[in-house]
Amino acid sequence: MEPVDTAAPEKTPRDFAPHLDAVRAAPADRGRVESIVLRPKVDERVVVQAAMIDAEDGVVGDSWRARGSSRRPDGSANPDSQVTVMSVRTLAAIEPDESRWPLAGDQLLVDADLSIDNLPIGSRFAVGDVILEVSETPHTGCSKFSARFGSDALRWVNSPEGRALRLRGMNTRVVQGGAVQVGDVIRKI
Repeated sequence: MEPVDTAAPEKTPRDFAPHLDAVRAAPADRGRVESIVLRPKVDERVVVQAAMIDAEDGVVGDSWRARGSSRRPDGSANPDSQVTVMSVRTLAAIEPDESRWPLAGDQLLVDADLSIDNLPIGSRFAVGDVILEVSETPHTGCSKFSARFGSDALRWVNSPEGRALRLRGMNTRVVQGGAVQVGDVIRKI
């Protein structure tokens, strides 16, 4: 895989409001996995067609456990963010170049309604053989997200409406491990 340029192209401030209808039109149930991204090292991305997800280690081949979390007192990996999920409809709004979508840092890129109304905290959904549970830890954009996609994109995903729709995506914990692949249907349980 060729390295992906992580710097955001120079952009004038954008108006994302026209994209909200497309985001809201995502399937509430029976969504679809569009891409699977592994993060073997910091700032490294590998796009795969299939992956194993483990109840203890998250996505096999991803560095979630090894990276840990600065938000935990002991620096260990946060089990509430084993697998992160983001909407491709949001990504299409902020970045027209699909080759840059893996830079968002989420392992599952999906076409599904990730809103709080559709998938409240504690909701479970199946994807392939895997069952994931929406955690209460919000998934918010950071300085890396801003550098890669622009500060206007960061403001949009972290706006009150953006948070309600989970435009930045959501954190999940693994309830049941198994295999997942591109094209798998996402079913609410």
